[in-house]
Amino acid sequence: MASERSGSGGSNSSPSSGGGGMELGQFLRARRTQTRPEQVGLTAGTGLRRTPGLRREELATLAGISIDYYVRLERGKETRPSPAVLDALARALRLDDTEHQHLRELAARAARYAPEPPPPPSRTVRPHLKLVLETLRPSPAYVISRSMDLLAWNPGGLALYAGLDDWPAGQRNLARYLFLHPSARPLFRDDWDELVRGCVARLRGLAGTAPDAPDLTHLVGELLLKSPDFARLWERYDVIGRKRIQKTFHHPQVGVLTLSGQSMHLDDTPGQRLGVYTAEPGSPDHDAMCLLDLTAPRPGGGGTAGRRADTR
Repeated sequence: MASERSGSGGSNSSPSSGGGGMELGQFLRARRTQTRPEQVGLTAGTGLRRTPGLRREELATLAGISIDYYVRLERGKETRPSPAVLDALARALRLDDTEHQHLRELAARAARYAPEPPPPPSRTVRPHLKLVLETLRPSPAYVISRSMDLLAWNPGGLALYAGLDDWPAGQRNLARYLFLHPSARPLFRDDWDELVRGCVARLRGLAGTAPDAPDLTHLVGELLLKSPDFARLWERYDVIGRKRIQKTFHHPQVGVLTLSGQSMHLDDTPGQRLGVYTAEPGSPDHDAMCLLDLTAPRPGGGGTAGRRADTR
């Protein structure tokens, strides 16, 4: 039987003030209710199951721990499960490597949870990164924060997300755009479901280990309040999502174009990432991409990459 260790309980699990134990319990409950008995070799039986997925006692038995101990884990009252318990739960729930690692990170945070929220990460983008964005033209490119705030961009990087320039610079966030901007669903009509699932899974994974971070709590709180689609996906507590290499944009200015996307971490930044889209030179998609770059507005200052250099 996996070993059991007792510890102090967590606090509440709201996006703005999530206790470590409660976040761990939320993840376990979400995975339990989405695991069908037949997936783990159990017979569902003919009686009415009040709870979707596995019952608590079924999961406890599969993991080799007591029902009482598992209930304390799920309710956030047990915050120091041993590595053996975590591994047993991961095996019982058939977690993949990403989910298993997330479970370990939640448990580590629950054990050391402190209510003092961390400061928000810097939104400053270093000048040489803005130069990189300019040199990538005509490929649309941008720099985003860990919570998907758009921090810097070249002309195509902003124009690609149709209508995003309608919002003030401080409000431009790719998750907010997907769920709250009226142009987002028509733009991504082919890939919508997969994109929004991946977006929420990314935020869920990040917020699970830093639920009090102000840049995340503000965004998540807003989307939970304003978007039923976001709230439904948030409740699922998925922490992995498929990333499409190619995305099709139904753009109101340049028509339909399919671009290959790449996202990469930027060294020595507070979680900032570079996103860039490309197309095969000479293809209709590349022509449309070039047209987007040429016709995009050239806002100056703030978070933009700026205009082309004057060659006169």
